[in-house]
Order: sequence, then structure tokens, then C-alpha cells
Amino acid sequence: MEISLDLQESIFKADVLIEALKYIKQFYGKTIVIKYGGHAMIDEALKEKVILDIVLMKYVGMNPVVVHGGGPEITQMMDRMGKKSEFVKGLRVTDADAMEIVEMVLGRINKGLVALIGEHGAKAVGLSGKDGGLITAEKCKSDVDLGFVGDVSEIDPEIINVLDKEGFIPVISSIGTCEGDTYNINADLVAGEIAASLKAEKLIMLTDVKGILRDPKDEKTLISTIKVSEIDRLEQDKIISGGMLPKVEACEIALRGGVKKTHIIDGRISHSILLEIFTDSGIGTQIIA
Repeated sequence: MEISLDLQESIFKADVLIEALKYIKQFYGKTIVIKYGGHAMIDEALKEKVILDIVLMKYVGMNPVVVHGGGPEITQMMDRMGKKSEFVKGLRVTDADAMEIVEMVLGRINKGLVALIGEHGAKAVGLSGKDGGLITAEKCKSDVDLGFVGDVSEIDPEIINVLDKEGFIPVISSIGTCEGDTYNINADLVAGEIAASLKAEKLIMLTDVKGILRDPKDEKTLISTIKVSEIDRLEQDKIISGGMLPKVEACEIALRGGVKKTHIIDGRISHSILLEIFTDSGIGTQIIA
């Protein structure tokens, strides 16, 4: 029997759906925390695909929770306002004026993501750590005074649980409060702490690299699976370094808190979240307990 090219393509799509079915059943009703960042937040075409992935997850019965930062956009706004960006060990020095800019930019990003999710047929609510006592911060410990830069002291996930039950996708910006002050917190670490507090099934970190590479210049050296017990050695060997350090730390926090699997994946790949969740091969690096 001769099969047309159109029918062959349709059969291929059906096979893909059948492959996804077992994962849809496995993760139905489960919470998956997505740390959204990198190029996928800036490139409009990629952003749309990330949002479509998240909306699809909701429609097939998962509970996606989105956590985002906004480092490049904050730097751009500070430049426009004539305020120099200063960093110490990768952390932005944040005085009171800078904190106002951070909060304004994160709020704008948050509203944009909520609106985009709505345009694609799902319901979302934007949150910061200030809402419902979600994130209690503490001042970041450092040899240099970083101003209003914080660490997570406590997560109260009640507001997230309420939104999940009502069918909303929570979209969370990475700021918290301490004794009435607002603090800027690394979004990777916020995602890890939130995943732990929710006992999420997975934490997925979107990055601008293929995953963790033994040789950063050679994508063929991707490490597909890392155990927590291997992390110290990989850090000593400088295989995990720079901007990957807080991402791996977030994965450790999540796993210690009861999250089953964590993943660091390339957000520059179209539909990277779906490829990780719904295919047998997956992508990127998974870090497991």
C-alpha cells in the first residue's frame, strides 16, 4: 500500500504522541518547577515556544510553576537611567535606587509572561516573593556589603498551592522581603527552594548551553547524568564553574528537599521543555540524588 508524504507525516506525529502518552500519565497531577531565563526570555520566537510548552503541560494535567529573573533587562534599564551596574562574585550590588529598578523590571517581565500565557489559552497569576508571604529573605552574607541582595530564608508555598488547585499557573519573580525591606535574590536559588518546598516532581533549569560539558568548547562532551555525590569533584576540576554554580546549587537544594529529578537544559532549542519531559531520550544534563 502506497502512503502519501502527508500521511507519513501524520503517522509520525501520531507516533510522537504515543511516545508522550506514558509521560503524560506519569506526570499527571505532578508539580514541575521551571526556572525560565537566558536567551529564551529575550528571543521572541523562543519565548513563544517556551510559553506554549508550559500551556500544554497545564492542559495535559501537570502543575507547572514558573520562576524567573531578569538580569540582562535590569542591566539595560540601569544603563538607560545612567546607573552603573556593579557585580561582586557574580552578584549585583543593589542599593535602594537599584532595588527600585530591579522591582520595576521584574514586575514588567512578570506581567508580560502572564499576558502571553493568557493569550495561549491558560490562566496565570503573577507573583513576587512579597505576595502571601511567599519568600522570606535574609541579607546575603558577603565580605562586601551588597546592599539589598538576599538569600532565601523561608518559603511559604500556600499561595502556590491555592493557585494550582484553582487551575492557575503561578509565575514568580525572584524577590523576597525581610523586616519590611525588599531583597533581590538569585532566581536559580529561588527556583530550587520553591521546588523543594513543593516537593515537586522535577525542577527544570533553562540555560544558554547544552548542559554541563566536560570541555566547554566541545558540546560532544555533554554529561547526561550527574549524581549529587559527584558535584564536589566536578567543581574542583572546574567542570562546574561560573554561572553554572548557582544552577547546580539550586538542583542540590531541590534534591535535598525531596524533588525526584532536576534538569539543566538548553533553552535555545525549540520546545526544549517538551523534549525533556515527553521523550525517551530527553536533553541536557540531569542531576539526581
